[in-house]
Amino acid sequence: MSDPDAAFYFDLASPLAYLAAERVLHALTGPAEWQPVLARELSSAETFEAYRCRTEQEIFRAEIEQRAHAQGLQPWKWPSPFPFDSTLAMRVATYAKSIGRTVPFVQAAFRQAYAGGRSLEDPDFVVIAAAACEMHPAAVLKGAELRTVKEQLSSTTARAARAGVTDVPAMRIGARVFVGEHAVEEAAAHVGGATNPRDPAGARGPGRANEAEAR
Repeated sequence: MSDPDAAFYFDLASPLAYLAAERVLHALTGPAEWQPVLARELSSAETFEAYRCRTEQEIFRAEIEQRAHAQGLQPWKWPSPFPFDSTLAMRVATYAKSIGRTVPFVQAAFRQAYAGGRSLEDPDFVVIAAAACEMHPAAVLKGAELRTVKEQLSSTTARAARAGVTDVPAMRIGARVFVGEHAVEEAAAHVGGATNPRDPAGARGPGRANEAEAR
């Protein structure tokens, strides 16, 4: 399977990926394919667990909430537990991709987690997100257990890692990979031929970006 020309990489466990997902459709002038990956299998993935003290964790959470507010998103609610195991949700995202429902499902699932405060470790909340974009609950849970779906998620993650994706959110445009909270804006600047607004320490090649699928 060949990779698309432009791609947005995400894991539903990442609040930074949620913030990026709410910007990516508007920031790029062209399409980008949304690629579900398991961040824990990437080389430098943030686990959101290694805080030196409670104060450091609270500062991190406050910063995330402020960014969400600045983006005009719904008031932030942290799911419990956080971080949560996103394996099931990411399999459903992969299944949704196979039927052309990636973006609606992912947006609904992210909002369940970070606007609704519901952990996507719980199958009930994954199913609610799926139902919001007209995916049948029984089909969703069955699809998540398909061997082909599990293999697809694994292979997509492996291809992303080989392309230089080390964490989420990440964007791949042509031979450039942009990783981290500013990935969307850096990718947009690259597409527009503008000078990268930040030192491209998060840019790694080679790779090719995604066919934004607004399906």
